[in-house]
Amino acid sequence: MGNRYRAAERGRGLTYAELLHLTGRNSHSSYEHRKQPLLSRAKFTKRVIRHFNLAFLLLAAGLGIGVLGYHCFGELNWIDSLLNASMILGGMGPVDPLHSSAAKIFASCYALFSGLAFIGIASLIVAPFAHRILHRFNLDKE
Repeated sequence: MGNRYRAAERGRGLTYAELLHLTGRNSHSSYEHRKQPLLSRAKFTKRVIRHFNLAFLLLAAGLGIGVLGYHCFGELNWIDSLLNASMILGGMGPVDPLHSSAAKIFASCYALFSGLAFIGIASLIVAPFAHRILHRFNLDKE
């Protein structure tokens, strides 16, 4: 196996699957298999931080889409656009009335998108904790 590792360092002779095997990464999931031991607290903390970072990026992207849309289609100033996008993304509803048809169509599409984004972002935050609990139950069962 040492020769194969040296070949990987030189960048030739290994397939992607072999490289994943050597680095200990599973190509199908970032979570450990049920037969693997529970992650250490440090690795679990890194996983949680990665999930929070991804959730924050998705939230920022969704908010940016809303702010631009309300500013361009709804002809609102930047602060009012931010307020409306934040309220829709948070599930509270719009603040300012919209007058043009294009703004109303954007607002309805953004509201549908925001509902799905809310579910997805919440799932990203809960996933590492739910996996750890279920993994621990499975280890206790065996």
